[in-house]
Formats: sequence, C-alpha cells, structure tokens
Amino acid sequence: MNVIITGSRTELGRVLAGTRAPRATRDIHINVAGQQANSLLHDGHAWKDFARAALAGTRRALRSARDGGAPMLVHASFAFVHAVERGAGLKDPLRSCVDAILECEALVLSGPMPACVVRLGYLYGPASADLHAYRTAFRLGRPYWSGPRKALQYHLHQLDAAAALLAATPSRNAGKLFYATDGRAISFMQWMDAFARRVGRPTPLHLPLFAKPLAKVIIAEEHMQQAALPMPTGVPVPRVPGWKPKFPDYRDGIDNVIAVWGD
Repeated sequence: MNVIITGSRTELGRVLAGTRAPRATRDIHINVAGQQANSLLHDGHAWKDFARAALAGTRRALRSARDGGAPMLVHASFAFVHAVERGAGLKDPLRSCVDAILECEALVLSGPMPACVVRLGYLYGPASADLHAYRTAFRLGRPYWSGPRKALQYHLHQLDAAAALLAATPSRNAGKLFYATDGRAISFMQWMDAFARRVGRPTPLHLPLFAKPLAKVIIAEEHMQQAALPMPTGVPVPRVPGWKPKFPDYRDGIDNVIAVWGD
C-alpha cells in the first residue's frame, strides 16, 4: 500500500513518508498541507500567507484523492482551534488563520469523497529545523519569548502525529473529527525550559512581557497569540480510534529528540 501525501515537503510530510503504513488493499491519501504552521517553534513566520496556502493545499488534496480513486482522505488539522470553539477570545491576525483552518475542515468533510479530520497538537520532534535553531540559541545564551506560564497548550511528537494520521485511515472514520495530542497540556514555557536544560542551558532566559513592542521586530504577533492562548483542561476528545501516543510525557519526547540528534 502507498501513502499519497499532499504537503510531502513539509517536516511532517517527510516524517509521515518514513512511517510504516498499516496493511490495506488500496492507496490512502493524507493531507498535511499547512502543518508547518502547527508548532510553537517557528516564532510565527510559518503563518505568513497561511490562509491562501492551506486552502489551496486542501483543494489540491481533494482533487488528487478523488482523481486517484483513494477510498479515504485524512486531513491533518490543528488542535488549538478547540480553545476558540470553547469560547476563548482571539483577535486577528491569528483569528483569520483559525477561520481558514475551520474552512479547510469544512471543505474536507463536505467534499465528494469519504474523509475525516485529525486535529493535531503543536508539533515537535528531531526533524524540526526550528528546534535545531533553538538548540543553537540556547547554547549561545539567548532569551526566547515564552508566553505566560499558566497558558497550557497541547503538544505532540511528530512520530505520534504520523501514527495518528495513519490510524485514522479506515473508512469507518469517514465524516468524523478526531484529536491527537500527548498526555497532558503544559505551557510553552514549561516545554521549552525543559528542552533548554536538556541541551545544556540550566537557567533559560525569557524575554519579559513588557518587551513585547521590541520583540515584535523578530517575533510575529501570531506566535505571541499562540503562546498566550490557553487550551481547555483535559485531553480533547474524541481521540483517533486505536491510537495511543508513544510519547505521552513531553519529557520522554524531548529525550527522543536528543537521542536522535546524538547529543
């Protein structure tokens, strides 16, 4: 069985391409276009032109899956929109990105073929170029924009994301929306401070919140909004049937990143 990937050049697309797919008699199609933005590691630059690119990628995936006769399309989406649906206030520019995310989901679920949506937690893993950049920055003693300590978010290792997307491919999942996140929500500050200590920075430095006007020179507003947006308490449901994260604890996920890098 082949896995046809829209967004194959993204980091998650490359991880997915290297993941063993379950047995099936026909090819399956998975859309990860736009997932490069589904991270707290890129300082907001991946949201540039997001709406246009994500919608174009979703339409391309629908055409490709239909023309190729795929029995099922799995669309990778963003778990953080759960907070907005539960009433969290959010202004532009990130609000317009959320609108585009929801529009892509609606296109998939109302499309001409069986499809499901899997909302993924914020991605990290050894394939992340942005995480490599953070490692270098921490070793140079540079501070980072951490966001509020109490703003808890959903996270997910790239390998677990790929496994969740593959687990969602059975046709019985058509028309449904699922979540794939790790075991518990933690703040970006808690996650990144743990990573900094693992790469040799015992006391990571945070850019103070009052420095926000100056920080905007290098950090996009969308990233600041992401880091400050708290998720609802508890693991979001329904989860992908038959799937469990290999790294439910973020510390084990970070350990895996360090081990793969050989640090």
